[in-house]
Amino acid sequence: MIDYRGKNVLILGAARQGSALARFLSEKGAVVTLSDNRPVQQFTDLLTELEQFHVKTVFGEHPFFLLQNCDLLCISGGVPLDLPIIQEAQRRSIPLSNDSQIFFEGLQAKAIGITGSAGKTTTTTLVGEIAKQACQNEQKVWIGGNIGLPLISYLDEIQMTDIVVLELSSFQLELMTISPAIAAITNITPNHLDRHGTMEAYTTAKANILAFQTSENIAVLNREDPGAWNLHDTVQGKLLTFGLHELPKNMNGSYLRNGELTIRQENSDEVICPFESVHLRGEHNILNALAACAIAYAAEFSSEAIRKGIEQVKGIPHRLEYIRRWHGAAWYNDSIATTPERTLAAIRAFDGPLVLLLGGRDKKLPWEELAAEVHDRVDHIILFGEAADLIYSVLKTYEQNIFPYSLEKYTSLPEAVQAAARIVNEGDIVLLSPGGTSYDAYRDFEERGNLFKNLVETLQ
Repeated sequence: MIDYRGKNVLILGAARQGSALARFLSEKGAVVTLSDNRPVQQFTDLLTELEQFHVKTVFGEHPFFLLQNCDLLCISGGVPLDLPIIQEAQRRSIPLSNDSQIFFEGLQAKAIGITGSAGKTTTTTLVGEIAKQACQNEQKVWIGGNIGLPLISYLDEIQMTDIVVLELSSFQLELMTISPAIAAITNITPNHLDRHGTMEAYTTAKANILAFQTSENIAVLNREDPGAWNLHDTVQGKLLTFGLHELPKNMNGSYLRNGELTIRQENSDEVICPFESVHLRGEHNILNALAACAIAYAAEFSSEAIRKGIEQVKGIPHRLEYIRRWHGAAWYNDSIATTPERTLAAIRAFDGPLVLLLGGRDKKLPWEELAAEVHDRVDHIILFGEAADLIYSVLKTYEQNIFPYSLEKYTSLPEAVQAAARIVNEGDIVLLSPGGTSYDAYRDFEERGNLFKNLVETLQ
């Protein structure tokens, strides 16, 4: 591990990743400053916690004087790289890093890394449960990265023989120069264009999960997704693939055969389980389970562990999460759906009449395909948040101002829930699947999802 004693480190972004890294580096002897452009009033509890670590803090701005004598600038996932202070740091040749890079620099165990525009959280959860079934003796399974607690906080506890499963976002990957021993890409479709600007830049960030692998490493790619599969020529080690349809004879990996999740290695097929063993709704989750099968096989987990792990996952918070039945309708929380593509997948997971809550903050992604889907599938649309006017405009253009569904628009999520409660009927499905991020009003999709659950659970 790099010796951080006496180094002056500036961290931008005081959310989970930034605050965890601040604690870690302070304990390693670094002189740490944590800066966030949000007001100090939002960080009262964090300030109290950081006092014992002697971390300096600056809130409300990112002044250039913070770069004086700076040895390393660490950037949290949600912080855009075009900030003036980051551009100034690059002009001064100050090295850039983040918590994931520093974690990998100090990690002794082999890691499984999973990224993708969609499905990476579910796939990571599935692989984590499989790993728990597979671990032996004193092994321990660590699951984190872009989900859960940042594993940088536990780096010193992770043993060489432990199993580490990480979800990695494009924000984390774009600064990384280390790739995991097993690297998986679920798909690459338009996402985070508000941050990366172009699909080329976004794809380049995702591709970093493969870029620094060696010939001894393994890559797992979705062969049915052009964005992911276009990177197969860059694979430097062994390649495994996954997909719903028949596996080409010259490939190894997973596929769905006669309704069964199946793994092929060197022309030998092995059935893992029937697709009914996947308890998560929607065809996209069968694909996520197939991704988990291929990743677990790459990690040399047993078929029994793979089957048991898949069966163990009954549901994932904020991902088509059933809340309750109220006034005869089933209410679902899919707050993690922060792109129109993920909302499409959510809609297709249901057959009944839909009341759809759409909104949040737009990522500069296309909404037209979703507009076509809701035309045929949705009975009521309730818009909320910053992107409400934008989504309304797209829907209005597509429908030529003649809507086949009822359409209402509100400022906030609580207002949207009350609107749904007024119109809901027996047999309806009420689905929060926003298609936009939560950052117009909430810290993250989890805070938004928890609010939605609370609002629904308190309906009378």
